[in-house]
Amino acid sequence: MLTQAEDRQAKIVELLREQNFVDIRTLTERFDISVATVRRDLDELEGAGLLRRTHGGAVNVNQVAQDATNAARLISKQAEKAAIAEVAAGMVADGDTVLLDAGTTALEVAKKLSGRSSLTFISNGLDIIAELSRFDGQSIYSVGGEYTETNRSFRGPLAEHFIRQFNADKLILNAASIDVDRGLICTGSPLNASVARAMIEISRRVIVVADHSKFTKSSLSVVTRIEDVGVVVTDAGAKSIIDAAPDKLRKKFVVAN
Repeated sequence: MLTQAEDRQAKIVELLREQNFVDIRTLTERFDISVATVRRDLDELEGAGLLRRTHGGAVNVNQVAQDATNAARLISKQAEKAAIAEVAAGMVADGDTVLLDAGTTALEVAKKLSGRSSLTFISNGLDIIAELSRFDGQSIYSVGGEYTETNRSFRGPLAEHFIRQFNADKLILNAASIDVDRGLICTGSPLNASVARAMIEISRRVIVVADHSKFTKSSLSVVTRIEDVGVVVTDAGAKSIIDAAPDKLRKKFVVAN
């Protein structure tokens, strides 16, 4: 028979499977226990590898061993990505040079921006280039390099060299995962991370686009720190995690309703 603590901890794990993030206050109220008891439960569950502690609570353990295929990402979180894209596209001004990182959320941004002839576009994403090139009069530069089918992009040293020839006003940057507790933006591959860092180097303002599912995952390669980007645009599903973040990070987020 489970002890009271074991039963409570099992319910916490089940709760995380349902909603991906729980905060300490919610747990104290739900189980009528002290903050110290909640923290002890979370520490024990983290030690067992059943969750990951964050500032103010915990998230479900969901390690991204490798990037999902482009086809799988295209059908995932479509409404959230469209809302994020609407907000991110609104941050682009006429006359901007816009660098778009390969990925399905950045593709949604490209759909919002395509047809704006005053913009200059640069991208390493094959689908993004195809979307932008549907309209006449667009100024488009396609990044070359080693092609990967996973996210239909070009990467590697040749891609990095090409990117560094430009000066971009805005970068629309994808993320495989966002670790609010450690303040990190990550991706699944060192090769992708190197290209992303080159993009950041040549961009005046970095706009990260990431739906709420990215906040409950971890991935292999660090791209940059949250505090070093301009803004992270996400959807309302990440609000509870953002609300529990330190003040210096919370101000970096914009939630698309």
